Amino acid sequence: MIKVYIPGFGTLQLTELVLDFNGTLAYDGKLIAGVTERLEKLSQDLHIHVVTADTFGSAGNAVADLKCMLAILGTFDQPIAKLDYIKRLGCEHTVCIGNGRDDRLMLEAASLGIAVMQPEGVAIEALLAAKVAVPDIRAALDLLLHPQRLAATLRA
Repeated sequence: MIKVYIPGFGTLQLTELVLDFNGTLAYDGKLIAGVTERLEKLSQDLHIHVVTADTFGSAGNAVADLKCMLAILGTFDQPIAKLDYIKRLGCEHTVCIGNGRDDRLMLEAASLGIAVMQPEGVAIEALLAAKVAVPDIRAALDLLLHPQRLAATLRA
């Protein structure tokens, strides 16, 4: 569990990490450099879930060596499928990371939603739904590895 008190925001008690795959963890279906090491460290404190439509058909191979659950969701109604997934986990203990329009509902409903702005871009809807926006996945994962950075960003 990752626990951090943020003045004016509340206490985050995170047990679940849900990540989009393409555009978030991967670019053109391949994991972004530095992701594996960070996820290995985070898996000591969080249950990691990768949710994807698997556009490139590479998610299974890409995450095979990671300690994570892979959920390949249908291509129909992705926003609702991702939202339903985190509701089953418990939104109040979940941090979500994504960049796409289809990530907006899970980013908004999660205890902590983080939008990443990488080469693929970030949908405005995802950006507005998130509580924090960062330049890339490494920065997002580093926020969780160093949770006091969240307090510096979110305190009121």
